[in-house]
Amino acid sequence: MLEAVDLGRTLSRARYQKAFPALQERLRQLQYELKDAEIPTIVVFEGWDAAGKGTVIQRLTERLDPRAFRAHPGAPPSELEQRYHWLWRYQGHLPEDGRMVLFDHSWYGRVLVERVEKIVKRKVWSAAYEQINQFERWLTDDGQVLVKFFFHISGKEQRRRLTRMERDPLERWKVQKEDWRRNQRYPEWVEAIEEMLARTDTPHAPWTLVEATDARWTRTRVFETLVRQMEQALARRRGAPEAVSRTHLALEATRLEREQRAREQLTLMRSVAEEAGLPLSPEEGEA
Repeated sequence: MLEAVDLGRTLSRARYQKAFPALQERLRQLQYELKDAEIPTIVVFEGWDAAGKGTVIQRLTERLDPRAFRAHPGAPPSELEQRYHWLWRYQGHLPEDGRMVLFDHSWYGRVLVERVEKIVKRKVWSAAYEQINQFERWLTDDGQVLVKFFFHISGKEQRRRLTRMERDPLERWKVQKEDWRRNQRYPEWVEAIEEMLARTDTPHAPWTLVEATDARWTRTRVFETLVRQMEQALARRRGAPEAVSRTHLALEATRLEREQRAREQLTLMRSVAEEAGLPLSPEEGEA
């Protein structure tokens, strides 16, 4: 899949300045619309080191209401988290209805970092693909929006960015020895990424490959994809409000049906009571 990505995609400054502010504003509006519709949104950011994920997340959140979203950075599991199923630690960070969570690295670490760095055995990371697919299917079946991005750059571009960051006193701290070590093992990482994309790109949770060489193109691609998927989720919820029964839209949509069932049940109760010689008054039947 990666070889089909056109890393030469760029966006002119003029087109970017015309399109991007409108996308930011639409995303801000959608945050409130999905909040009112009680739709949770999960955004997963994966990709190469220095591919620009952090910058995009920063631009993504600068117009959002901070009361309705959280950003969760990836980190090694704690001692407590290691006692449970490996997906458990991510479940605790899932959004409430109407909220948004951004995962800067996610459960895909099991089939990427933990695989390539040999932190877990092959049988462990091999089993994780199906576990991930089942987990994501559960999320989407529950009415949650799941958007997955993979930021792709070439090994040469990654080296250029790491070098530039090391020379910048304000960004030098971001570059670690492991970043250079991973760059040297670029082909090995490509193999792991290709298998991850092939085995977890599903109809209910597809991957969006982001050509991340040009910053303007990258930001616009992410925002357009996120806006489109949020709008689609909103249209689905409004078209079938009863699909997620716990929401206020479902309660309102089924109110007449529930009232009709209650009347039918009361009528049946009275009929059975009368046949048994124990007629119920309306007050008794409604109690």
